[in-house]
Amino acid sequence: MRLPFIKKLICSTLLLTTVVSTEASPQSEVADTIRITSFGVTPNSRLNTSTAIQKAIDSAKCIKGKKVVIFFPKGRYDFYEVDALKRDYYISNHDQENPKTVGIVAENLDHISFEGNGSDFIFHGRMLPVALIESKNCELRNFSIDFETPHIQQMKVLENDTITQTIRLEIAPWVLYEIENNRFYAYGEGWRWTPNSGIAFEGKTRHIVFNTSDISVYLKDVKEIAPNIILAKGWKNPQLIPNTVIALRTWNRPAPGIFMSHNLNTKLYNVQVHYSEGMGLLAQLCENIYMDKFSVCLKGDNDPRYFTTQADATHFSGCKGIIVSENGLYEGMMDDAINAHGTYLKVIKRINDRTIQAKYMHEQSWGFEWGRPGDKIQFIKSNTMEVSDKVNTISAIKPVDKPTNKGATIFEITVVEPIKLALSDKDDFGIENLTWTPEVVFRNNVIRNNRARGSLFSTPKRTIVENNFFDHTSGSAILLCGDCNGWFETGACKEVIIRGNRFLNALTNYFQFTNAVISIYPEIPNIKEQKKYFHSGVVIENNLFEMFDVPLVYAKSTNGLIFRNNTIKTNKEYPAFHWNKSPFLFERVANFESKGNYLDGKELDLKKSVKTIK
Repeated sequence: MRLPFIKKLICSTLLLTTVVSTEASPQSEVADTIRITSFGVTPNSRLNTSTAIQKAIDSAKCIKGKKVVIFFPKGRYDFYEVDALKRDYYISNHDQENPKTVGIVAENLDHISFEGNGSDFIFHGRMLPVALIESKNCELRNFSIDFETPHIQQMKVLENDTITQTIRLEIAPWVLYEIENNRFYAYGEGWRWTPNSGIAFEGKTRHIVFNTSDISVYLKDVKEIAPNIILAKGWKNPQLIPNTVIALRTWNRPAPGIFMSHNLNTKLYNVQVHYSEGMGLLAQLCENIYMDKFSVCLKGDNDPRYFTTQADATHFSGCKGIIVSENGLYEGMMDDAINAHGTYLKVIKRINDRTIQAKYMHEQSWGFEWGRPGDKIQFIKSNTMEVSDKVNTISAIKPVDKPTNKGATIFEITVVEPIKLALSDKDDFGIENLTWTPEVVFRNNVIRNNRARGSLFSTPKRTIVENNFFDHTSGSAILLCGDCNGWFETGACKEVIIRGNRFLNALTNYFQFTNAVISIYPEIPNIKEQKKYFHSGVVIENNLFEMFDVPLVYAKSTNGLIFRNNTIKTNKEYPAFHWNKSPFLFERVANFESKGNYLDGKELDLKKSVKTIK
């Protein structure tokens, strides 16, 4: 009974020690402002901000009925693992290792804005920089995220002797390393390892080196010949010419730069992620996210680094409402600029005609809430990716292997209507949550010099991809996917508008699902037995394709594909090399329309351009 009084006393104490003023906020609204400097931290001091920010957040929670701005005077703020909070977060598409050390824990907030004023937030060790959880109407504004010692190493090729299989490398000055028993180890605060893979960048242009994809890295027979200069044996890759820059990495992805979960109406303005050991931003089970000038990018044209994040720039798993990403710069990341999808559960047991058990399948996607009573769901046959049975409604859902959703992999799900489909050992079925699917607007962004693909979309709601510049994305610029067999990422697209974009020299490398500049590629193990179509309603119009190779559009299991008023220009920047030799390569495509398209000034001849896989 004393808890409310104790809480009021804590709030009173916090507010007495905090400078709180009512003023016009950067959002042009009257708000109470809490200055981070009131908690003993000043910009550029290199002191630990972890404790101060949590005190500021606690003070902000004490102010009721008003908008609150947590205000950082411009400068550098450092966050260390010591004194930082620990949290068990199960984050979609990341390594599920807990607990995580979190720099800024923002939980259960309402109408609170973090105003960085152009500040740099620098993190140390292996941290999750920012977690915004179960909050509504919150904003992140005008700051950047980076790490003092990135977990990706960078080296420049000085000499490459393919006969002796010896390569001479210059290690970037910020990389901490040591050589033990002839083996190279990179290290930082709380970590040490030998990288096992790499991405090669052209030294001058920062494009990923043509036709290299992921390269093998050999650092187990190494000799230091001068400070930051090593000789490494075992390399035989003639494409690594002098001045090539290699980003060396492991496949770890413990945490994104920003993690958002169970939020409503979140805005991010002018936030940059320069590095994180996972994705730049991962949002799950959030409703309505608006990003303006959110970027995963280098620190300007003169940044000596060539890389940003270990995985996707932005990733949205099981969100709903609308996701808007505009005016952003996405470059140097080790995966896609954006990926929006849900997660299929695999049906593992039928209990009765209304109740089943279903399981998260991918090793990096489990442990978080999947659905709620009232959510609409549907079943899909994994082998053919066809919807089975009608849309149903969850009446009850509970975890089976854990007491709560946290850490759970198996759920018991009861639905309103009887399940008519027959389950057998021969036919696998997935279950898709249709309620937690977003509308997506991706516009006026620049995507360049990244690994894998430019953008991925797997949502039945309207998706608009417009006025973007896809510049040397290395794989496909746009992928419409869907997979209930490997990644278990839903689902079928029903309305996609791709217009006004510029595509410059995509497909310089091979990566998964990259069959053309625009690749409509659901993963369907047995397409020959498929009766229904997976994707539908795709319009590609008024785009400019600047291409050195042939593949333009690949489509599988698509009903309704329009390609109109597009301009295609060819160039000789790279030699044509892709296995796909057709501008349009189709497999089970119905209702394809094309008109008003021009190739090098002449109307595109469809008879010579379309190939169908029988």
